[in-house]
Formats: sequence, C-alpha cells, structure tokens
Amino acid sequence: MTPDLTAPAFPGAVIAAARDAAKSYLRIAETSEDALIETLAASALALAEQFLGRALILRGFSDVMPVSRGWQRLDAAPVQAITTVTGIPAEGSAFALPADAYAIDIDAEGEGWLRVIAPGTAGRVRVAFTAGAAAEWDDLPAPIRQGVVLLIAHLFAGAGGEAPPAAAGALLRPWRRMRLADAEHGA
Repeated sequence: MTPDLTAPAFPGAVIAAARDAAKSYLRIAETSEDALIETLAASALALAEQFLGRALILRGFSDVMPVSRGWQRLDAAPVQAITTVTGIPAEGSAFALPADAYAIDIDAEGEGWLRVIAPGTAGRVRVAFTAGAAAEWDDLPAPIRQGVVLLIAHLFAGAGGEAPPAAAGALLRPWRRMRLADAEHGA
C-alpha cells in the first residue's frame, strides 16, 4: 500500500477484538478506557498495514487512477475481488464502464491490476475492490496480532515520541512486503 492511501475503517468487531487482546495484555479489567484503547487499536492496525505494505483485514477499497492502456497496480493488496470500474469524465456524470472496456487481473501475489482499453469520455477511473489478508482478527497470524497488541500498548503508555518497541517490528517483519515502484504487470 502506498503511504498516501486513505484506507477504509476497520470493522467494529476487529477493533473490539484488538481492544480485548490489548486489555488482556495490559491487565486492564475495567471498561473506562475502552474508547481510548479502541482508537489506539485502529491506529495500531493502520500502522501495521503501512509497515507491512498490505491490507490486514478484508474490507472495501476504492482507487482513482488515470485512464491508461498499460497495466496499473491497485494501491492495496492482497486483492480478493475487483468489483466495479467507473469512468470519470472531465465534465458530466460518472458512468459504469462496460466489461469489454477494461481488463482486470489479480496476480499470484494478490496484486490487483487494471488497464482501460476503451475509456469513452473518461479521463480517470474509480476502481472498487476488496482487499485484506484476513476476514477477522483471529484469522491473522499470531505474531501479527501480538505485534499489533504491542503497538497498542506502546501508544497507550503515551510513548508518542519514542520509537515503537523493537519486538513489534520483529514480530511483523517476516510478513512485510516490499515492492518495486517500477514493477510492471506480466514483466
């Protein structure tokens, strides 16, 4: 995922499960801090996604990109499905591109790709898709869950100016995806 991607909100059940895991780790039994810990959980999940370069929790995304006959990569991965492609003209209303006006692909690495063959009046397109490695908190690998919990605990301790704990990075690093900026589809 690119740093400027504005990811959609995490599902409430995922935030609640991360909150409960952090409360257990921090040995907090009362509920007075729940709202704060939920906010920190959302931040920690977003930080983990940025570090890992992938969407952790399955949810809907939307990218707007210029029309191009060349393959363009969607910002979030792993892509599970590309659901709609909408043409956006310079003037006038957006319109659904017909299926024969574009090509889509999801490669073996979970990267989603699009190329526009017949844009009509569209200068840009909006692509709606779902991406994420897991549907629920418990579906994430245990080291990723533990890394997120350590990030939540770090944020809860008010260590805003300090680097996150090295253990969080060590737990997350094996799942980190790096991609070359100039990589082309099918290259």
